[in-house]
Amino acid sequence: MNDRFRLRPTREDAAHSRLRLTAVVGLLLVTAVWGATFLVVKDATEGMPVFDFLAWRFALAAVVMAAIRPSVLRRIDRGTLARGAGAGFLLGMSYILQTLGLQHTSAAVSGFLTGLFVVITPLLAWALFRQHLSLTAWAAALTATAGLALITLSGVSFGSGEALTLMCALFFALHLLALGRWSPGRDAYALTVVQLTTASLMCLIGAAPHGVRPPQSGGTWMAVLVTAVLASAFAYMVQTWAQKHVTATQAAVVLTMEPVFAGLFAVVVGGERLTVSTLVGGALVVAAMFLVEVPGSPSEKSAEAESEAESESAGSERAAVAEGFERSDEPGPQSKPALWAKETS
Repeated sequence: MNDRFRLRPTREDAAHSRLRLTAVVGLLLVTAVWGATFLVVKDATEGMPVFDFLAWRFALAAVVMAAIRPSVLRRIDRGTLARGAGAGFLLGMSYILQTLGLQHTSAAVSGFLTGLFVVITPLLAWALFRQHLSLTAWAAALTATAGLALITLSGVSFGSGEALTLMCALFFALHLLALGRWSPGRDAYALTVVQLTTASLMCLIGAAPHGVRPPQSGGTWMAVLVTAVLASAFAYMVQTWAQKHVTATQAAVVLTMEPVFAGLFAVVVGGERLTVSTLVGGALVVAAMFLVEVPGSPSEKSAEAESEAESESAGSERAAVAEGFERSDEPGPQSKPALWAKETS
């Protein structure tokens, strides 16, 4: 019996590691999609008001998800609606502030300042939730920020555009933290539908003064559909699920790969020149990824603890009792195994 108990943590750790690796790969795929669609969005918004584009993008994403799985509407309970609306508000504010900031600053400066969420996220996690941060997590965040600076930044003047974009980074960090706290124990699909619907309503309000206009060309329609289905519906569903299994800080570091993929596609598809600073910056971001993914690191252990804290701790304890001990109708013998499971988990 004792041998059996010693083997269980090993199996559980292996299962957590597989889920965590799958979550990281999913987030990497999301950043690749966002990086690939950067040029698509840039071209589309040159011929269409930004608020109109975002409103169509998020609204179509929500409609597509609901059409694929109509039963999702019945799974939106009061808790999912409240948490999804809160996360959707943060997501909508992120895009609105980023869009407004882009009107007063360059895309390169906007990319770097938005990427600062990788440092803001762990800082907010500590300030709001007193979440312990390992030196490895801080080193990864700072390394990724240095890489972002080399990739995107070539001189900064701080004005209204930079201030708005910095606020955008703050809201992106808050969105990561919100998903980290609210997605465990919730239906990721339903939560994503509510988020996208909320963001679309916010963008509709922004577009209301001049009236919401549909795309005027086939190319713009294609851009809306691609960003709605891949960069919104698919991407945010994967992110919502993935943040059940990694911490917000780890997710922030992984998501810094977006400008790396954007630069790669800009070189391959857009014909832009690859500079030494871009190569070095990309290498630093990848190094940050390896830092945050060091097997057995404190950040890995905190990821497992955070992902289980809200939704799995009670269930795991009951499972340990059920597997390791025979059930008894008497309360006394049951209390001891439960205590053992909690102390050794």
